[in-house]
Amino acid sequence: MSVIPYGRHEITQADIDAVTDVLRSDHLTQGPVVPQYERAVADYCGAAHAVAVNSATSALHIACLALELGPGDWLWTTPITFVASANCALYCGARVDFVDIDPRTYNLSPDALEEKLKIAESEGRLPKIVVPVHLCGQPCEMVRIHELGQRYGFAIVEDASHAIGGRYKGRPIGDCRFSDITVFSFHPVKIVTSAEGGMALTNDAKLAERMSLSRSHGVTRDPRLMTHEPDGPWYYQQIELGYNYRMTELQGALGLSQIDRLDAYVAKRHALACRYDTALANLPIITPWQHPDGYSGLHLYVVRVRPDRHLDVFNAMREQGIGVNLHYIPVHAQPYYQRMGFSAGDFPEAESYYAQAISLPMYPTMREEQQDHVVASLMQALVQ
Repeated sequence: MSVIPYGRHEITQADIDAVTDVLRSDHLTQGPVVPQYERAVADYCGAAHAVAVNSATSALHIACLALELGPGDWLWTTPITFVASANCALYCGARVDFVDIDPRTYNLSPDALEEKLKIAESEGRLPKIVVPVHLCGQPCEMVRIHELGQRYGFAIVEDASHAIGGRYKGRPIGDCRFSDITVFSFHPVKIVTSAEGGMALTNDAKLAERMSLSRSHGVTRDPRLMTHEPDGPWYYQQIELGYNYRMTELQGALGLSQIDRLDAYVAKRHALACRYDTALANLPIITPWQHPDGYSGLHLYVVRVRPDRHLDVFNAMREQGIGVNLHYIPVHAQPYYQRMGFSAGDFPEAESYYAQAISLPMYPTMREEQQDHVVASLMQALVQ
């Protein structure tokens, strides 16, 4: 049997046709398809505005810019995430700190956040932005985080890179009911893909306007935003320093085609997760716990094994052609961040998770015999 990856995209004939139609059209970029994709995602999530960009990293950056994060400010996030959730603050000249995770959900802990906020308030270094990350697709406890935001005055950017198609308290993740901005990723291993790409959703028209400017060089053709009347129909103005973060029409067409299958993809992930839950129930491992307030997008299925067996189990499964992975190395453990003063022991729950976590393969086109092979491989690895 060939290698079973931890994640895999699906490209259908409808996807190919959608991209081919764009290739035959007049617009390969800055055409009508990306706005259609933005509208489709915004409508699905129940948000007022969506801004498509070339990656979720870019979406996080423009979200921070729109919220005016800058030198002297702090952004807090979880250590268990990809580095982009923290790097977005550094791009703005701000500083980063972390909040330890909840031992059951592996998401940013609201209890740890509250305790850290109390200390930060007394020291005069409250965060300007908090970035809760919906790890594996499971939504964070956004009601509590939002309440803390109201009390302590910080903005909230949901990093929902794993979570499109999920729900929180019965509403779609991305409706921004408890946040200022929500960010999605459309990387190929995510739930739906645009090959590469990301999107930032918001209900605030001003934030959407700022993000749109930031993704396109800070340039506008909107007379309302200009310093004087246009010189003519050709006229544009650069009114801010921006970036070239635009999504192409090819990416937009692929993403728009895939959105039609989003619910089916998430449902299939839930079916696979249920099979894992049953098959692994009696093994000496910890399987994922799901908070009753959420319906996870289930981008990842993470199990935890004994720390003294972690590397052996991981290597044994890789040797059997199982493409297990680890999401993620704690950001504060990265050399770049350790040079800022972070060190081992700063966030013990995150470090405990890292010493045990293994992401098992799971994707919508996974066959039952492939999943059975993963389970058999894990069983064998645990007893070696």
